[in-house]
Amino acid sequence: MLHGKTALITGASRGIGRAIAISFAEAGAYVGINYLTHQKEAEEVLEVVKKYSDGILVQGDVGLFRDAKSIVETFVENTGSIDILVHNAGIYRRKKFSEMDERQWDEVLTTNLKSCFTMCHHALPHMGEGGKIVFISSQLALRGSSHGADYAASKAGMLGFMKSLALELAERNITVNAVAPGTVDTDIIRDYTEEQRMRRAAEIPLGRLGTPEDVARVCLFLASPMADYITGETIVVAGGLYIR
Repeated sequence: MLHGKTALITGASRGIGRAIAISFAEAGAYVGINYLTHQKEAEEVLEVVKKYSDGILVQGDVGLFRDAKSIVETFVENTGSIDILVHNAGIYRRKKFSEMDERQWDEVLTTNLKSCFTMCHHALPHMGEGGKIVFISSQLALRGSSHGADYAASKAGMLGFMKSLALELAERNITVNAVAPGTVDTDIIRDYTEEQRMRRAAEIPLGRLGTPEDVARVCLFLASPMADYITGETIVVAGGLYIR
């Protein structure tokens, strides 16, 4: 599906980003694996990627303008262009609003939302007609959160940015979409007890928590030619939890 394409994936050392990187490699793409601090995990992802295709590690903080520039330039030096950008990198601090301070708010908004600007600002000059941009948002962008107002705000802002960019880039035939995962079995819920996991799964119509691969498959679809006529859309991957 992605043979001969180049795909830069942020936050690709673990969880959903790891699954996206591997699924894209299996589909034939050259994969850029961005990470910030988890170098060992990123190297392990690259090992798996190289079983199917090829790729490169690209270290940097997507929330910093200069780092985003370096991430893109390093990738393009090896590929010549960017066909697909999947912006997955993000952080979540489980706290009520009353417990948040300015530092946490700024950190989450910078990493999750400002990074949309920094990455697209530097990537778009290297993306030709027919390019694909996929943002990883969250179910909480659609319904809010009682213990993550900063995270919900950042992910909701991402959707507004996504729709605006889709309108602007349509004339270049670049599609821009988002995926909003539900409760996915990643490090974000590492503190859940087994009882909490079972209770959460029981609330989901399909009866289970999501997996990183569930999200990766939707990203693969949106990055492929099968989604050439889809732009400005948000696909919820939550097992039917938020049917509306």
